[in-house]
Amino acid sequence: MRVLILGGTADATRLVQAVANDPRIEAVLSYAGRTENPVPPPIAWRVGGFGGIDGLADYLRAERIARVVDATHPFAAQISAHAMTACTKVGVPLLALERKPWQRAPGDRWIEVDDLAAAARALGPVPRRVFLGIGRMYLETFAAYPQHAYLVRLVDPPRAPLPLPGAEVIVARGPFDRIGDRAMLANFRAEIVVARNAGGGAASAKIEAARDLALPVVMVHRPFIPAREKVETVAEVLRWLGHGDTPAERGV
Repeated sequence: MRVLILGGTADATRLVQAVANDPRIEAVLSYAGRTENPVPPPIAWRVGGFGGIDGLADYLRAERIARVVDATHPFAAQISAHAMTACTKVGVPLLALERKPWQRAPGDRWIEVDDLAAAARALGPVPRRVFLGIGRMYLETFAAYPQHAYLVRLVDPPRAPLPLPGAEVIVARGPFDRIGDRAMLANFRAEIVVARNAGGGAASAKIEAARDLALPVVMVHRPFIPAREKVETVAEVLRWLGHGDTPAERGV
């Protein structure tokens, strides 16, 4: 079975590992290309966009893709919408592997907002020390609020000046742990954290660390994605593909 996995997340990595040695599935992983040096997966892979809905539809036809699994980031709304439309156009079934959003826990001090523009405004006019746990692409939104001191964590070293010229930068690749993120926030003397509600365990350390330090978190809601068939675990994806267990799980 030819399967296209739209990835770039820890969930996609787990799925790739599950199908890598399964002779019943011939999978291709597609990265968006926002990370300069992605870790090569153990299956065929490609980097970059498809050229919109029509380009993705053409790819599905040309590569004889039988199923598509959308394991992209919960905030990658455009590619998810494009995938739904392209799959409908070509008649290829699609399933989303989507982790649950984080839920407020005892000790959390969340300020919930609808988008990053609202998150920037929620920091207020008084200068604050802010950890932006949002990725490189979205820093421009906060450039209009230069009164704050920002800490930014990036996967790749910046090749050009950031839109936040005075920001402190940490270059590191996750997943991160609670103890490390607590030390990072304490060393920076952070007063507030900005995060997108990605959900899952791979990016939750900063949320747990903020809870430990009693820091407020400006939590950005997920963007709207039209209703689609979705599951939360790799095992459910494998069952949808018609292979409820992998060769490794069977002892092969």
